[in-house]
Amino acid sequence: MLIDSHAHLDMEEFDRDREDAVRRASAAGVVEMLCPLEISSRRSLKTGLALAAAHPEVRLAAGLHPHEAKRFSAELLADIRRLAGDGKIAAVGEIGLDFHYHHASPAEQGTAFRAQLSLARELGLPVLIHSRNAGDEVLSALRDEGLGPGGVLHCFTESWDVASAALEAGLFISFSGIVTFPKARDLRDVAERVPLARLLVETDAPYLAPVPYRGQRNEPAYVVETAKTIAGLKKTTLADLAGATTANFRSLFR
Repeated sequence: MLIDSHAHLDMEEFDRDREDAVRRASAAGVVEMLCPLEISSRRSLKTGLALAAAHPEVRLAAGLHPHEAKRFSAELLADIRRLAGDGKIAAVGEIGLDFHYHHASPAEQGTAFRAQLSLARELGLPVLIHSRNAGDEVLSALRDEGLGPGGVLHCFTESWDVASAALEAGLFISFSGIVTFPKARDLRDVAERVPLARLLVETDAPYLAPVPYRGQRNEPAYVVETAKTIAGLKKTTLADLAGATTANFRSLFR
């Protein structure tokens, strides 16, 4: 019984078989999926809200991705607040900082990220955090703005030093299919060290399909492969790993 803590089922890559992807996940033992919606995209919101209405096992988050930080506005914050007030979202996200790509300046990203952290604290919702080449800056923003009821560093790819500081800040750490890649030895070392009580698994679908599906479109059913790899690293059973990560998810996203 696993939960995919981050899957972009709203994206157009799933337009041809979105319902089937949810059914395949259920058949594989994935009992819930958290789908983060892009608050600046009407298409994302419409698709995700319709999917969650039809499938109770699909839960939603909403936020402004750092790539879209140029679009930040008070109106978008109001849209997140409205979704939260209607009980449509379990978290604010995906939000954060990305200094690998340059779709928005660091200043624009920082403004959007900090405002959404503040809003999540006001709403009493956890956050889904995207961090790429920005671990120190993300942690600095968290110290300044506060974390509210908690959050997760999703699709973690950074160092143990960043992971350790994130754990001290109260965050969960989520690993994607990258941890199954042959060259990801450093990341597997981090996954082995993260306490089981603070760990989540995800696909980040449609991206980053794990071995043996690498190169294909990813989907929630494949989170099983990531869980198997981490269970092996921790010398535990898949059932115990699944039980722990499911309990962690439900504790964070009440």
